Amino acid sequence: MIPILRTVADLRAQVRAWKAEGHVVGVVPTMGALHEGHLSLARAAKRDCGRVITTIFVNPKQFNNPDDLAKYPRTEAADALLLSSVGVDLIFAPDVEEVYPDGFATSISVGGVAGALEGEMRPGHFQGVATVVAKLFGMTQADRAYFGQKDWQQLQVVRQMVRDLNFAVEVIGCETIREADGLAMSSRNARLSAEARGKAGALHAAMTEAAQAIRAGMPEADCLTRVGAAVVAAGFEKVEYIALRDAETLGPVADPARPMRMLAAAWLGGVRLIDNIAV
Repeated sequence: MIPILRTVADLRAQVRAWKAEGHVVGVVPTMGALHEGHLSLARAAKRDCGRVITTIFVNPKQFNNPDDLAKYPRTEAADALLLSSVGVDLIFAPDVEEVYPDGFATSISVGGVAGALEGEMRPGHFQGVATVVAKLFGMTQADRAYFGQKDWQQLQVVRQMVRDLNFAVEVIGCETIREADGLAMSSRNARLSAEARGKAGALHAAMTEAAQAIRAGMPEADCLTRVGAAVVAAGFEKVEYIALRDAETLGPVADPARPMRMLAAAWLGGVRLIDNIAV
């Protein structure tokens, strides 16, 4: 069975030994409740790196809603079996007290790319993300870190932090893994009822159609309005945002020649779903 370490001291001792042997170390940060999307990151890390760590830590600092934190699924035993199947070398699953000990008083706030969209909808969320990711980079001393593109804005926030703070880690974004109907894989999907799950693919379908229309020259505002109308008609309760943004800065599109990203967040069956696609 794959080793599970709980303390930074044990983790660092193992990583030092690996690096002394000349291994490149990769890390896949997760909050557990793993699915094929996470496993695709682990496989990518295994292709690139001599040794791979997957972290499992439900980070309290990135939840705005205590209810959401309490409901977040915790499935460590099942996660360990999945990670063993793809050859991950080590799980680091610390307790909250190991990550945020008594007296912990530091946080990292990323400006710019973190300010809009999820930053507006979930105040403090990216501060929590940046802080825990910085800690995980420091704890694991990894050379490469793997993140999914489903959380596109989060990926850009991590990249900004790494650039700004000169972290010695290469951040690698991997393609979103989707269900057959286009729904982006997410641990939250397990909370959808059977009825809601049958409607969930409408978000990606509407975004894909709108992206094609924008590429064909149709007005951006009209296309985004259509996305909102389509997902509400499909049974979603609420659309928080649908936006076309510069893919790197997440600011409004100033130069259509630069890569663009359509991003959306909407509620279905009491579950908040996010998605994004290239345009």
